[in-house]
Formats: sequence, C-alpha cells, structure tokens
Amino acid sequence: MSGLDRSRKQLHLNLFLMSTGHHEASWRHPKASPQHAADFGYYARMAKLAEQAKMDAVFLADKYRLNIMTKYRVIPQLEAFTMLSALAAATERIGLVVTASTTYNDPYHIARKLASLDHISGGRAAWNIVTSTGDATARNFGQARHLPHTLRYERAHEFVEAAIRLWNGWAEDALRLDQEAGIYADMSRIQASDYEGKHVSVAGPLNLPRSPQGVPVLVQAGSSEDGRAFAARWAEVVFTAQPGIGEAAAFYADLKGRMSAYGRRPDHMKILPGCIPFVGDTEAEAKEKEQELNELSVSEYGLTNLSALLQTDLSGCPLDGPLPYERLPAPEQVQGQQSRFRLYTELARKENLSIRQLIIRTAGGRGHFTVAGTAVQIADTMQRWLEEQAADGFNLMPPLLPSGLEDFVHKVIPELQNRGIYRTDYSGSTLREHLGLKTEAVIPQVYS
Repeated sequence: MSGLDRSRKQLHLNLFLMSTGHHEASWRHPKASPQHAADFGYYARMAKLAEQAKMDAVFLADKYRLNIMTKYRVIPQLEAFTMLSALAAATERIGLVVTASTTYNDPYHIARKLASLDHISGGRAAWNIVTSTGDATARNFGQARHLPHTLRYERAHEFVEAAIRLWNGWAEDALRLDQEAGIYADMSRIQASDYEGKHVSVAGPLNLPRSPQGVPVLVQAGSSEDGRAFAARWAEVVFTAQPGIGEAAAFYADLKGRMSAYGRRPDHMKILPGCIPFVGDTEAEAKEKEQELNELSVSEYGLTNLSALLQTDLSGCPLDGPLPYERLPAPEQVQGQQSRFRLYTELARKENLSIRQLIIRTAGGRGHFTVAGTAVQIADTMQRWLEEQAADGFNLMPPLLPSGLEDFVHKVIPELQNRGIYRTDYSGSTLREHLGLKTEAVIPQVYS
C-alpha cells in the first residue's frame, strides 16, 4: 500500500538538516545541543525520524569555508558526502540530497561520488548543484577571486552536461557477469563521454557501473535570472527562498513556464520553497517560540551577515534607520547571491523595515517563508500553497533542532495525512519514485 490518495495532488517534504536549527540563535536555546554539531549519531536520529514521517529526502547544504562569524554561531555540520554516505547505512528509504559546487570541483570526481552514493543507498541520491559564493571560498582553492556570476553559471551548465554523459556512459545491460566465459562487461555498451567545453572537459567513461537511478536526482537552489535559466534546463527539484505565497506563485509560474524551451514538461520539476515552521498547541505558544529565539540573536552577527550579503558595510548605519539604498550595488552587479540580495532589499522596501527589523525578520530563515501557528494552521497554509500552485511541497527548515522537527513530525504530519495530501507510506524505494520523476525525463537536450 502506498498510502497515497492519487486523486489529490500530493505534498512533497524534504528535511533540511542544519546543526542546531535554522534560526541563527538556535544554538543558544536551552533545548539545543551545540556540542553535537559534529556528532553523526545526532544527525542519524533526526534522519530516522524524518524517514518515520515518510519525507522524500534529507537535504544537506555545504560550504567550503569557515563562516567569519563562527564566534557567534555553531558550524553547520559534517562534510556532506561523508555524512550522507553514513546516513545511507543508517536509513532505508529516505532520499539523500548532497550539495556540491560546480566551481570548485571537476565533473569526473563529482559524478563518481554521486554514483557511489546512489549505489550505497540503493538509489536514493540527489545532487544540489551550486556555484558557491565569496572570495574566501576561492582562496581555499588557490584562487584569488571568486568567478563572476555569469561565468560560474556558464561553467555549471557544462559541468552538469559532462556529469550526465558520464552517468549515462554505462548502458543498463553493460554488465555481462558471465563467470563461465570470463566476461564481466560488454565494452561495446560502455561509452566515453568525450565532453569538451569552454570551461570543463572529460574523456570518461566512468569507472563505476550504472547506478540504480542512472542519473541521481538533480536539485538546484538559485533564483537569479541565471539561476532560473539553469533550473529550467536541468533541475528536477528546485529549492527557493520565497517570503510569501504571492511571490512563490509568481516564481512557480515563471520557472515552470520556461521549461518547454528545453523540451521539458512542468511535471518534470518539483518546486519546494523553504519553510520555517514554529509549531505550538496554540497560535500564541507558537509565536512565543519564535520571539524567544529572536531575543537570543546577537546584533553583531546579524549586522555582519547582512553587510556581507548586501556587499555594503552597514556598521556605521543607525540600526533603527532604513537600509542605505543609495550605497547598495545594483542587483546584477552582485557577485554573491543575487536572488537573496533582491529578496532582502525588496522585503525591506515592501515592509518599510529598519536595519534592525530586517535582521530580526531574517534571523529565523534568511528570507524563507516563516509560519507560526498550530498544526491545523500550518497544514492549512501548506495545503493552500500546494493547491494554488505556489509550491509542490517544502524544504522543511526547523528553526530549532531536534525539538522543532519532533513537533512537526508528531503534530503537523498526521494533519497532512488526514487530509489525503501526504503519504502514509513510501510507494517505492528510490528517490525518483518518491518524487514521481522518470529518469528519461531528465535532460533530453544533452544528446540533441
């Protein structure tokens, strides 16, 4: 039994794991365990709980540098490939989304690691494709400056195409396994990728047989113009920061509307905005939980992060005054996170926020949708986003871990299941099956 009401559109949920939670001050909360930030068992327990709740996947972000404000915030978690490989052995059905940069890796290396993760997990691997941010990251790889935004995406397009060619190099029937004849593989069914681009090249073939999914699920999280173009061509799951249903619905329509240019259908992609839920037995209790975390925030941490994101030193600005809009760069000049820059500045203008208010407003989830309420209220909100085509589901970002996850699993999940919009059991074993994505629908234009 799949536990699905196939007559109704189904909600997809990922768990975005991040040490003590997504609120920047979560580690200071009495229920937090910052000492476990590098403790695998801590993450394994949460992944198992997410699997118990029949979520599609566990999602891990990753950065290749130390946060300059680590003085005020605990490290995110262990290295993503290593931890998800271990989680593959600790779980049975839940998907595993690993973040890896196309700017500071090479296609052969990443394709091999993802194929290995797919084999280890029995077909549960996904790749969150990022291009990284910041000169601090570049210096960790022997480069003085981070690549410009457009060049990063040019390289990313080539990188993904090369990786797909490597994964598809082994045909499904390439393994003969004929022990009597002494033939392990049919070499005529193994093809070199022979990819030669402007930014990357790789001969291939991959030195690993075809993995259970063939091509791991492709995930992407950029919402800039370059990011949207990239997602329309390649992404099967999109993680996006949208502060409200109106913005989310516009993004949803725009992105799915771009897919036909690449021979893709809207159902070839699932759009999962980030969601920070504060769950209470009453709405007042939920809002108290949110306020409690906000009051633990350190102003210097928020101001430094905001300055870095906006690429403008705000240290001399009055905290209760507006952003110095006249000093901010134009969005297209931002070499970091262009979509997040737009989100923050548009949010500040729309709600007439002071610098202090913007810091507090984004402390819980960096501009992602935040909802505080009862299980029924949160389920109502998620159902509305699903039915009004603002989302296919959510990347769940509990503000405080593990308690925020526990509240959601034990209170909100049953409410969603009772409405028939969320599974009560898995219907397959691979992540593609969880998401309803076909392997052949991934990228038809790679070989066109």
